[in-house]
Amino acid sequence: MASRPVYLDCNASMPMRPEAVAACMEGLALAGNPASVHAPGRKARAALERARAVIAGAVGADARNVVLTSGATEANFLAMSQTSGRRAVSAVEHPSILEAGAAARIGVDRNGIIDPASLDIALSSGPTLVSIMLVNNETGVIQDIEALSGQIREAGALLHVDAVQALGRIPVDIDRLGADMISISAHKIGGPRGIGALVLRDGLEIDAVFRGGGQERRRRGGTENVAGAMGFAAAIDAVAGDETVRIAALRERLEGALAGEAEIVARDVARVINCTALAMPGVSSAVQVMNFDLEGIAISAGSACSSGKVSRSHVLDAMGTEREIADSTIRVSIGWTTTEAEIDRFTDVWRAILARCATRRVPVSGSA
Repeated sequence: MASRPVYLDCNASMPMRPEAVAACMEGLALAGNPASVHAPGRKARAALERARAVIAGAVGADARNVVLTSGATEANFLAMSQTSGRRAVSAVEHPSILEAGAAARIGVDRNGIIDPASLDIALSSGPTLVSIMLVNNETGVIQDIEALSGQIREAGALLHVDAVQALGRIPVDIDRLGADMISISAHKIGGPRGIGALVLRDGLEIDAVFRGGGQERRRRGGTENVAGAMGFAAAIDAVAGDETVRIAALRERLEGALAGEAEIVARDVARVINCTALAMPGVSSAVQVMNFDLEGIAISAGSACSSGKVSRSHVLDAMGTEREIADSTIRVSIGWTTTEAEIDRFTDVWRAILARCATRRVPVSGSA
């Protein structure tokens, strides 16, 4: 009997939670356009605004400061479009930030943490916008944004924070972070694809990229995705504290099982509980992804937004990771559906692939 498929690519997209599915179905049944003044339109508007309030509450914001978008990529682009002046971004950002236009790169250390000297240099050029992600999508490394935001503010720049991989994993509060804008997305926490938000600090005004309507307080034209917003809110409500504890235990189970065999990227710094980037000595990332897939296990070699190709990670390159390790690193990301049995199956298959495919052994840091 074939083994049940194992899905360990939740940083790319989390399986939808039943609560989110039900909320989306309820939203899809609403006939009215939320901009219409008749009863069906008012009903849709009320549902949209209830969802917006939940989304805002998840990041400590006021509902009027939530700009709903088609996802995090659009939210990131909307944020980056708010200046025509100099911009600075960390070297480990998501491609939607790195490819949004010319920007100075802020370097990181070998663990992916912002290098203070590099930040000083970037700020000395007078950027009007700085973008630094809170949690890296490939490694799970957490940046101490609170420690950086004051310096960025003193330099006169707006701070945008990509909090997509942080939502539902660590506390996110726009004021505590000291951010001017943060991006979030539904499908990374078990909500629907196609809905995200750019959340603004109180008092910040932005210019729309999509025009032609008064939606989203004239900050983003186009009929709102009511069903998507409802699913997003339901997913936020469904994230429970005990789930966090369980997922953390699963990640520890995985890393403990492969201790001394796998190179765990950035294992000595703060990371979110659901993500492990690990290298298999002597076996390329592409070979691993294909072999795991043949065994019914879904993992990735990096950001899903560069899917269709498996190439070396720009994140690991920026961290100065040795080529042998960078070329053999995969990402395992756990979610609400993951079980102990699935983690154990992954580690068993990991060892089988290593035995079958390794061409040479790369010493694991700290191992004999």
